[in-house]
Amino acid sequence: SNTTILKDINSNYESIAESTMYSYLDALSKLFVIDEIPAWTPNIRSKSSIRSKNKKLFIDPSIAVAALNLSPEILMQDFYTYGFLFENLCIRDLCVYSNSLGSNVSYYNDRSRLESDAVLQLHDGRYALIEFKLGSMEIEKAANNLLQIKNLIINHNNGSNSKIRLPDLLIVITGGEMAYTREDGVKIIPIGCLKD
Repeated sequence: SNTTILKDINSNYESIAESTMYSYLDALSKLFVIDEIPAWTPNIRSKSSIRSKNKKLFIDPSIAVAALNLSPEILMQDFYTYGFLFENLCIRDLCVYSNSLGSNVSYYNDRSRLESDAVLQLHDGRYALIEFKLGSMEIEKAANNLLQIKNLIINHNNGSNSKIRLPDLLIVITGGEMAYTREDGVKIIPIGCLKD
């Protein structure tokens, strides 16, 4: 969030005014260094529990790698940072490849930490809930997150007059090499398949 960015700057460097930070963020956006992904906010929980602020990402995650002077060896020792860069790379690729379809890319996150790293929605209303996981060890957790969101929508539809379309696909995009469909219907897709 902008508040977190301002706190980070002020704790590590000289203090800057909030208006100065906003002018920097605006300049970075105009220079195509950063982009913002909007939040997907279906009416499945009260608005106060769903995060609805845009998420900032680098247009190209290699900018962060260069700015932090990271090497492949360093990233292999810090999978947490590597995971953030992988997510940024996946969202960038998803935005580029889906642009020709007239689709929107957003994300879902609520206070209970239930999330979908991306929601790919086509103009006809079909949509996919997507998680990005670098390693295969995280696939189970990611798939469970997606299934929980689907169940949340089912429960909402059972108790409400305003129905929300169920997701057409549940996808975990990985850094692996094998694509397959799990028994629960979740698709596991390597990032290399996005371009195909």
